[in-house]
Amino acid sequence: MKIIVPIKQVPETSNVKMDSETGTMIRTGVEPIVNPLDLYAIEEAVRLKSEYGGEIIAITMGPPSAHKALREAISMGCDDGILLSNRKFAGADTWSTSYVLAKAIEKMGDFDIILCGERATDGDTGQVGPGIAAWLDIPFSTYVSQISEVTDEKVTVKRIVENGYQLLDVEKPTLITVVKEINFPRLPTLDGKIKAKKAEIPMWGPEEVDTLAENLGLKGSPTRVVKISTPKVSRDGERFAPKTEQEMDEVVDRIIEFFEEKEIL
Repeated sequence: MKIIVPIKQVPETSNVKMDSETGTMIRTGVEPIVNPLDLYAIEEAVRLKSEYGGEIIAITMGPPSAHKALREAISMGCDDGILLSNRKFAGADTWSTSYVLAKAIEKMGDFDIILCGERATDGDTGQVGPGIAAWLDIPFSTYVSQISEVTDEKVTVKRIVENGYQLLDVEKPTLITVVKEINFPRLPTLDGKIKAKKAEIPMWGPEEVDTLAENLGLKGSPTRVVKISTPKVSRDGERFAPKTEQEMDEVVDRIIEFFEEKEIL
């Protein structure tokens, strides 16, 4: 069985900054990490390999430094990694990103399952996984909390829906996005780190994956961020600073009155 795991490098949530002119994320000078939700996809791929056999290939699109994310994936149990890196890919939205990833997966040949994290913590859209499936014209399942069985023809999954869970039999090849409930990601092992350090990670550009220039990067992205603003938290409240017992009694009476007005008491 061949499993492909698309992953992404993201900045730590507290360090996210946006370029107000281009509407894209500023990554320069920010220490990246593997998207935390992608770790669950890696773990599930390793679990499936342990049970059914096969190979796992991690793939990511980003700057040359993104090879660190692939090495981390290999240290956790993936067999190989592929880096999609070229200046023409820069500024891609979810549509363009999923297009490039899908073209790279096509180049990789036949596969059984693509496992993605539910979403990336920097964009928070959850669109790239389903976008890859759309470009490849394969069935997909989102918000999957359990993969219970894999056969030669299908994958049986349990996915979270508003009113509970939904059980699905999905034909292979298929794409699955997983949620945190599916497992607990393992830590890299010493053997895994040694393997990751020695791994040769190929870097593919537009020519290698046979992409159309008009679909690449910021210019090829149909999504535009037209305005960026920082939300302001404003509270219309009263502040009390009683200094005497009489003032304290008045404050208590005012609080009780407020609760009665709001029908809390």
